[in-house]
Amino acid sequence: MKDKDIYKVEDFYKDFHNWLITHGPKYIGGIIIFFIGLWVIRFLRARLRTRMLKRGIHSSLQPFFLSLSITTLYVLLIIWVMNIIGLEMTIFTTIIGAFSVAAGLALSGTFQNFAGGVLILLLKPFELDDSIIAQGQDGRVTSIQIFYTVLLTADNKTVIIPNGKLFNEVIVNVTREGKRRLDFEVKVGYANDVEKVRGIIETAINTTPNLLKTPASKVGINSLEIDSIRYIINVWVQPANFLTAKMALQEKIIKDLTAADVNFPKAG
Repeated sequence: MKDKDIYKVEDFYKDFHNWLITHGPKYIGGIIIFFIGLWVIRFLRARLRTRMLKRGIHSSLQPFFLSLSITTLYVLLIIWVMNIIGLEMTIFTTIIGAFSVAAGLALSGTFQNFAGGVLILLLKPFELDDSIIAQGQDGRVTSIQIFYTVLLTADNKTVIIPNGKLFNEVIVNVTREGKRRLDFEVKVGYANDVEKVRGIIETAINTTPNLLKTPASKVGINSLEIDSIRYIINVWVQPANFLTAKMALQEKIIKDLTAADVNFPKAG
């Protein structure tokens, strides 16, 4: 081996020795911190999952909050380790900032739906199996996801509503109070006895199943028209029985009025 090559090898070992003395402790410390941090994050993951279960956080939110928390801890750990070993963060920070702006612009609608989903799950304007009226749809809530809510309508249609639109509009929850008022009207001719018609309707109400006794039902004259008297009927039902009770009561009233020779106004 030539003397020149020997000097090059000696210079390399000398430079490496100097670098190891100068930078080695930082890199070793960074590696130690990194592995300790990984262990701490695994420990915190288990603790967070247990705490969320104890606090009753909705099952749809738990995976997201857990993933967000753990990802944030991983990012902080990597940044901390990079600072310990002395790596410059300027380029790294610029890339993250540019990516965040681009992602925010591309996913603005998605973020709106996500925010709506979080607020729905936290504030609970409705829950699973509640019947609601929203966005022109009337149905039972079968699923509440982070980005959308699923309704099942009475005619067995699945309706998927984005949570951003759902939370920012009026929501009518017809289940929460445990009962729902059923209203409809019946028109009969002037030739009929008012008390007779009222009695027939009240008897039909008392003999129709799935109607609640309290609050009390109401039967009265709503308006007087040129060719008829308009009766309004208010009864109370459980939300799940609304359509069934409505059809049964209407059919019962019409049959009983017809059987009692009550005349109805002619169409047209």
